[in-house]
Amino acid sequence: MERLNHSVNWVEIPVSNFARARKFYSTIFDHDIPDAIVGGVRMGFLPTDAMGFAICQGDHYVPSEWGALVYLNGGDDLNAILGRIEEAGGTIMQPKKRISEERGYVAIFRDIEGNRIALHSRF
Repeated sequence: MERLNHSVNWVEIPVSNFARARKFYSTIFDHDIPDAIVGGVRMGFLPTDAMGFAICQGDHYVPSEWGALVYLNGGDDLNAILGRIEEAGGTIMQPKKRISEERGYVAIFRDIEGNRIALHSRF
């Protein structure tokens, strides 16, 4: 089997209040989030250079703290994003923690919709 460069191609984060979630993610990533209706689902696209992900509001999108744990790219230093989470209405569940020298750092937060989301950075 061919080895894949990225094991994840797309992630959809369920939201119930699109405007509130859009403001939250715009605030913590310090970036505008364009939106569109795709197949009857309202989607807000988060900035990325590689794998894509979006916040999604639709019939089958139910936010949950205990669903799949998605690790988003935290940039060069998780502290920048972590510093904006609580002000935006989220909760830091696990502060920045070193995994190892080779693997970098992780942190986990609960977004404003109740989803548990992780962040990863190499440094």
